[in-house]
Amino acid sequence: MNIEDGPAPQDNQPEAPGSTTAGVARPTIADEARAEATIADEAPAAPIAAAGDDLPADDIALAESFKAGYEKVTTEIHKVIIGQSEVIEQVLLTLFVGGNSIITGVPGLAKTLLVQTLADVLELEYARIQFTPDLMPADITGTEVLQQNAETGKRNLQFVRGPVFTNILLADEINRTPPKTQSALLEAMQEHQVSAQGVTYKLEEPFLVLATQNPIELEGTYPLPEAQLDRFMFNIIIEHPPLEEEREVVRETTKLKDVTFERTITGPDIIAFQRLVRRVPVTETVMNFAVDMVRKTRPETPDAPDFIKQWIEYGASVRAAQYLILGGKARALLHGRYYVDFDDIRHLAPPVLRHRILTNFHAESERVTTDQIITQLLEVVSTPASRM
Repeated sequence: MNIEDGPAPQDNQPEAPGSTTAGVARPTIADEARAEATIADEAPAAPIAAAGDDLPADDIALAESFKAGYEKVTTEIHKVIIGQSEVIEQVLLTLFVGGNSIITGVPGLAKTLLVQTLADVLELEYARIQFTPDLMPADITGTEVLQQNAETGKRNLQFVRGPVFTNILLADEINRTPPKTQSALLEAMQEHQVSAQGVTYKLEEPFLVLATQNPIELEGTYPLPEAQLDRFMFNIIIEHPPLEEEREVVRETTKLKDVTFERTITGPDIIAFQRLVRRVPVTETVMNFAVDMVRKTRPETPDAPDFIKQWIEYGASVRAAQYLILGGKARALLHGRYYVDFDDIRHLAPPVLRHRILTNFHAESERVTTDQIITQLLEVVSTPASRM
């Protein structure tokens, strides 16, 4: 597998889940694509409509099941998590793309509860690792132990699987453990496998790593290397809720509450959705727009804006453009479209780019943040004239 491509769903998984309903009216997604393309008045409207017309009936039904499944999962999560709709959407986009993400926020914002609730709603296996300075790589991946056969008395080494062998893995406070242990997740995140003593063990699909970081308590932490950060699809920022939502949180969490989740989508559904995402068409115009945005974050690029050359030490890698497109495909399906729009790319630029841009001492001295730089970048990277 090419590591730059990100994790791809396994070929031997079912193409379409059993929960999809056959016979859904075929024109629905295609008609919406034509209507939205007309409203947007963008040049590639005709190719988009053609792409919708050529869709297999199974893909159209699966696309509608995708959108309905997302809405159901979101509704179930909101039985426990109040507000944070943008955070929930980005977490689910990560799942449907087959990537991994970091959730950054101060303590007490339900980062752990969100991940656990997601696993409960989807009825997937869940494991949590609390990262500490003394955590070893084998504590994550597993280790070989000496076992004695009760019948023969012979001893042999047997691999005992670690908590990484799950569907949804919460790497809690990942920056509190040394880089050697942090890196134990890399192979699992990228290749969906674990290698130990020359033997490769495949992880069960779907597999998702959600890591958390505390941005304010930095004493005794080990910042993740840029090469490791680059393997996370999003850096999801979770902030304090608005006043009314915070009151609702306090009200709901200080009384007895028995929550029962309704069955939504299954593991095979998620795998089918991941495959569907990669079949969503992208026009050359949108593709070039995403690549151009990423290239402009690199100060060595000739046409990089002056503020990029002034404040940025290193720009985003090719993975940034890949995840902009993949995330845009998944987001399009969430909104009932079978094509990627420029707004999808713009919307996902902050979570995709914020952890891939390395600022220099000029930005630090002027207290310029990566999010401020991304906002300014979105103002100078113009949408093609046919879309404006």
